[in-house]
Amino acid sequence: MSIRWPRVLNPTQLSQIITTQKNPLKALEIFNQAKSKYPKYSHNGPVYATMITILGSSGRLKEMKDLIEQMKQDSCECKDSVFASAIKIYAKEGLVDEAMLLYRNIPQFNCVNWTQSFNTLLEIMVNEDKLEDAHSLFVESSCGWEVKSRVRALNLLMYALCRKSRSDLALQIFQEMDYQGCYPDRESYLVVMKGLCKDKRLHEATHLLYSMFWRISLKGNGEDVVIYRTLLDALCDDGKFDEAVEILGKILRKGLKAPKRCYTQLDLSQCGDGKDAEVTKRWIHEALVRGSVPSTASYNAMAVDLYEEGKIDEADKVIIEMKNKGFKPKHLIFEAKVAALCKVDKVDEAIKVIEEDMVEVNCLPNARVYSILLKNLRNVGNSTLVLESLNKMSKKVGCMGDKETYSILLEMLCRERRYLEASQLLEHMSIKSYWPCANSYNLLIEGLCSLGRQYEAVMWLEDMISQGKLPEISVWSSLASSFCNSEMMKVSVETFNRLRSL
Repeated sequence: MSIRWPRVLNPTQLSQIITTQKNPLKALEIFNQAKSKYPKYSHNGPVYATMITILGSSGRLKEMKDLIEQMKQDSCECKDSVFASAIKIYAKEGLVDEAMLLYRNIPQFNCVNWTQSFNTLLEIMVNEDKLEDAHSLFVESSCGWEVKSRVRALNLLMYALCRKSRSDLALQIFQEMDYQGCYPDRESYLVVMKGLCKDKRLHEATHLLYSMFWRISLKGNGEDVVIYRTLLDALCDDGKFDEAVEILGKILRKGLKAPKRCYTQLDLSQCGDGKDAEVTKRWIHEALVRGSVPSTASYNAMAVDLYEEGKIDEADKVIIEMKNKGFKPKHLIFEAKVAALCKVDKVDEAIKVIEEDMVEVNCLPNARVYSILLKNLRNVGNSTLVLESLNKMSKKVGCMGDKETYSILLEMLCRERRYLEASQLLEHMSIKSYWPCANSYNLLIEGLCSLGRQYEAVMWLEDMISQGKLPEISVWSSLASSFCNSEMMKVSVETFNRLRSL
C-alpha cells in the first residue's frame, strides 16, 4: 500500500501513519524513510515509543532492540515508560537478562527519571523468585536521584521476604523505612501484617497494628479494615478469641473512630460459645463493617478482600449491609465478585451478576467487568458462552473486547473445529486491527482447507504474509492438497502466482 506523505511531516503525523500499518516491518521501513524524505525532520521520544511498542507487541525483538539503540544515538528526550514497556516485553519472552541489560544502559539515554523502569524490573525479579538479584538491584539503584520514590520498591522486597516466610526480615525493613526517607503506606502495613500472621508472629503483628493508630489510621480510614481483619482472623485461627475481641474493641475505638455503642457491648456470647473460629471471625467481620465510619471505601475494601479470598457468602452480606446504609456498590465490588464466582466455576451466577445485580443498583456494566468474565470463561472451554457474552458486551456497553480476549476466542473456535465462525470472528478482528499470532492463522487456514474453503484460506494466508508472518510447512501442504484436483488446477495456478507476488 502506497503512503501519502504530507507536505510537512511532524512526529505526531508519523505516529499516526505507522500505527495504521498491518506489517510491523513495513511500519519500521516508513519510520526509517521519514528522515531521508524530510531532511529537517527529527524523531522525538513519543514517536520512538510508538514504534518500539509496535515491534515489541508483534514479537520483533531484534528490530526493537536495534531501534532502542538508534534512539540512544539520536539522543532525543525519552520517558521512563518506554524502557518499562520494553522491559516487560523482554520478561514476557523469558529474556530477563536482556531486560536487566536495558535497565543498566538507561544512563546512556536522555532520560532523567527511572522510577517506573526500576519498579518494573524489581517486580519481575520478585515474581520470578530471584530475591538476591532483586536485593542487589535495590542496593545499587535505590539511592540515586533518578529513582524518585522507594516505597513501592521496599513494598516489593517485603512481599518477597514474606513469601519466603521471612516476615522477621520484612519487619526489619519496615522499621527502617524512616531512615530511608520513606513513609510506609497502607500497602506496606498490609504486606507485613499478612506476612507476620502467616508466620504466626502474632505478638509483632499486634504491635504493628497499634503503630497504625498513630500513623495512617489517625483519621479513621475505613479502608484499613482489611489490615485489621488480617490480624483478628489470625488470632481466632490460633484460638486466642478473648484477645481478638479485646483488640477489636481498640480497633473500633482508636482505629476506626467508631461510635461508643459499637465497642462497649462487645461480647463473645453473641456468637455461640465463642470457641468456633469461623463463627467468631464472621461475627468480628460484621462488627468491623458496622463499626467503621460508613463510607463507600470501607465497604469496598472489606467486600473485595472477602471475594478475593473466596468468601463469597460473607462478601454478599457486606453488600447487603452497604445497601442498608444507603451506599451503592461500585464497579470494583462487582468485578471482584465476578472473578470469585468464575474461579469456582459458577459461570451462570457470574453472568447474572452482570446482567441483573449491577443493573438493579444502576451500576451499568463496563468493559472491564465483561473482560474479567471473558478471560475466566476460557478456563471453562465453552466458546459459545464467550461469544454470547462478547455480543452482549458490544450491544450493552457499546465497546468491543480487547485484543487478548478476541485472540483467546479465535483459538478456542479453531480448537473446537468451528472454522467458519473463526473466520467470521477474524473479519471483525481485522476491522479493529486486532491481528492474531501466527499459530492462530495456521490453525484457521488448515481448518478452512479441510472444509474445502480454499478461497477463504488463501485470503487469510495473504493477510498473514502481508503482516510479515510466515506460515508453517503444514499450511502449504494443506493448501496444495486442497487445490490439486482437475477442477481446481487453473484456479490453483492463478492463486499461487498471486501469492508469489506478495
